[in-house]
Amino acid sequence: MDEGLFDDSAVIRRVAAEGLLLAGGGRATLLQIAHPGVAQGVFDHSSFAERPLDRLRTTMTYVYGVLYGTRDEAQTISRAVAAMHARVTGPGYQADDPDLQVWVNATLFDTAMLLYQRVLGPLPAAEADVCYRQYSVLATAIGCPESAWPADRATFARYWDRMIATLEVGDTGRRLANTLLWPEGLPVALRPAVPLNRFVTIGLLPEPIRAGFGYPWSPRRQKLLDRCLDGASAVYPRLPGRVRHAPRDLYLRDYRKRLARRRSRGSPGAGSRPAA
Repeated sequence: MDEGLFDDSAVIRRVAAEGLLLAGGGRATLLQIAHPGVAQGVFDHSSFAERPLDRLRTTMTYVYGVLYGTRDEAQTISRAVAAMHARVTGPGYQADDPDLQVWVNATLFDTAMLLYQRVLGPLPAAEADVCYRQYSVLATAIGCPESAWPADRATFARYWDRMIATLEVGDTGRRLANTLLWPEGLPVALRPAVPLNRFVTIGLLPEPIRAGFGYPWSPRRQKLLDRCLDGASAVYPRLPGRVRHAPRDLYLRDYRKRLARRRSRGSPGAGSRPAA
């Protein structure tokens, strides 16, 4: 059986399977659009801020398709995303610029590690090293040169600290972030979760980035966030695996159904257009 790019013993599969990581989706997105090049590309070529659930599905379809799909499924979604990125160009930015690809993937890795280790406990150093190397596939699968991804975790830490200290959030990034955190047109059932998502997203941001977006924070809010994370660390690890991994299973099942429908129709580009 084709297990895909990784087998089930891979550290990255254990980490990325946790539905808990979806709580960091807003953090990763805001970190991405803190980069002026990413923000401008998103603003010019995407309406994700008005359709956050579609953006989430596209991102998670890619992540789960690459990490848990068969080789064919991983290659199909990678080709689709790479083709989509090839069209995202404009003054001062290209979505397939390795520097932008590294930054976007860095936000996914850092957010995953932050939440996984805060709630489920730290990974042993050797496993963390392996997981870091494995995470590079989310950048290299869409054409980022392997040499562009920082060589090891120590190098990544220096890169991350430098980016956080030097990124200057622009007006475009702030406009996108505000639209994302105060969304309109959400299904009624999801609206009560918006304030919590906003609180967690803002609270998880590094302070320089949070300040760049202009979001206030306080020791009182930090204590409340810490209590929420402590509660999650007490409850979440005790949930059954089928519950913790349900988002992965649902997104992957949805991707496979849509891919099968396209191929059964023989639609042109079934292997090259995003199945998201």
